[in-house]
Amino acid sequence: MKESLFLKLIQQNKGMLFKICRIYQDDPQDREDLLQEITLQLWHVFDTYRGESKISSWIYRVALNTAITYFKKQKRRPDSEPIPVNFDQPDDTINEKEEQLALFYKAIKQLDKIEKALIYLYMEDQPYEEIAKTLGITEVNARVRLNRIKNKLKEIIKKLNNEY
Repeated sequence: MKESLFLKLIQQNKGMLFKICRIYQDDPQDREDLLQEITLQLWHVFDTYRGESKISSWIYRVALNTAITYFKKQKRRPDSEPIPVNFDQPDDTINEKEEQLALFYKAIKQLDKIEKALIYLYMEDQPYEEIAKTLGITEVNARVRLNRIKNKLKEIIKKLNNEY
């Protein structure tokens, strides 16, 4: 029973989990490893859910904290070099939307962890009230920060476009 409920929740929230992995890892294999780590961590703490927030918010917090911890550990490894993204010679199979998405995720990687969390929740169409509750800030603060982050992302993307 517990296993089937857990698997159902993972299935219902897989899009959110994939996006978190995409934000924190470039390489598809690293994203898969991170997804496994998040799933394992969620399983370990599954019994600790107290129902004080929506289950999706709780899953998000656990997943985000796991991704941040995983990312920090990986950055300390001497063999972990960022994979350069070469937009000068795009692969024939990559279409324009995929290039734009890759550029967007590259821009997100330049944000700090709170900014990443805010923009991610916004991308998931979470209401400002839920964003504020999840991150422990006021609703007004969430709105102000999101506007600043959107402007910051526009500037980062402009810079990235000029570099290529």
